[in-house]
Amino acid sequence: DYLRPIEAGQRVARTEPGKTDGVETQVQRQTRSREAMTKLRTKIRPFMLRRTKESVAAELPEKQEMVLQVQMEREHEQLYQQILQRERKNVLNLVADMDSNRISIFRSLTLLRMLALDPSIVDDQYAHVPSSKLNELMSRLTEILPEGHRVLIFSQFTSFLGRLGEQLDQRDIDYAYLDGSTRNRGEAVEQFRAGDAPVFLISLRAGGFGLTLTEADYVFLLDPWWNPAVEAQAVDRAHRIGQDKNVMVYRMVSKGSIEEKVLALQQQKIEMFAALTEDDTAFASNVTAEDIRALFDDSPVDLGDMTEGIEDDS
Repeated sequence: DYLRPIEAGQRVARTEPGKTDGVETQVQRQTRSREAMTKLRTKIRPFMLRRTKESVAAELPEKQEMVLQVQMEREHEQLYQQILQRERKNVLNLVADMDSNRISIFRSLTLLRMLALDPSIVDDQYAHVPSSKLNELMSRLTEILPEGHRVLIFSQFTSFLGRLGEQLDQRDIDYAYLDGSTRNRGEAVEQFRAGDAPVFLISLRAGGFGLTLTEADYVFLLDPWWNPAVEAQAVDRAHRIGQDKNVMVYRMVSKGSIEEKVLALQQQKIEMFAALTEDDTAFASNVTAEDIRALFDDSPVDLGDMTEGIEDDS
């Protein structure tokens, strides 16, 4: 009753206003979207009491968020584009029946996200292909760690966190580690909070909530996904009551990859949340067939207005 007409109106901007699409014009679809949003907002208002961080902890220091666009090295980009063409054809054939083919579709999306991050975590046969993002991250760490900064690094892929740990070991950089298989979470957290390790590698699913890590003042998000609430929870491990330093947040995105499309999809979700309840997450769990098609659209993405700052590391 609400979600479908609201999301249909959100997608009007992708097409020509006034154009007939099935039985409805785009203008009609946009009108239905606004009416559904207004009605839903009216229905839920009596049941909501929200306390935002800004109102409760106005003294919190600044949080600066940036998109760090990383240019894939030549061999990395060639492999990515090769597999992208194969997966695009496969997914666009499956997406017409989204419900029946959801697992296959998300398997393809996960494959492309892993490739954009590090080809070696997809298959050992790609071990010789450099991870552009890993190289860039290590370069950043060698700059900021000598200055005494403390760093949280989040990824959804524990295989990549393991590879990153190997790189830190080679450079004699101490780190704490937390994922779903960690037996003693408290010990890992204390290792970081006590200062024994300047870097904390964290699985997004295992450590994206329930932790207070205000010792950190840098946060790296290595592989964006479409649900903005998940990333916001991860960032808030450092940016919460008790923090006395400015927090720098870097979203690392492989340039020209599906990750740019994911970031654009995030922004659409954020705008819809804001329209409903000023940054609430009512529709965070829904991905539509249109969203999937947009991820495989080969038109370029402009990330210029999505964050306070952008760095292009070509």
